[in-house]
Amino acid sequence: MNTASGPYPSDIIDEKWSLDIPYLLPMKEDAEQRHHDLRELFNGVRYVIRYGIAWRAMPNDLPPCTAVYQQSRCWVETGCFEAAVHDLRAGLRIATGRKPSPQSHHRLRRLHAEKCC
Repeated sequence: MNTASGPYPSDIIDEKWSLDIPYLLPMKEDAEQRHHDLRELFNGVRYVIRYGIAWRAMPNDLPPCTAVYQQSRCWVETGCFEAAVHDLRAGLRIATGRKPSPQSHHRLRRLHAEKCC
């Protein structure tokens, strides 16, 4: 959560964060080159999407817009979001008694594992 000014309505809650973080870690969360908290970067992306603002219009108490934008591009390029959506869809299919579609799942997982930010 955003601790500098309190949480924004767009900040991810703990329960959802625990589900999303495995998809957002193409490198270790404590990697030396990571200068900003991963959750704060994700909250920055969510803020931009939620309020439909320009990257440079982000509040100053979130990580710099350049860092948020760069990390969001990395997540898009590595297929993080596609993998998360695919797994969610497969889980919902299983919950309704249908078979998951493993064909694209394996391809996305392989692509996600091969690319790294």
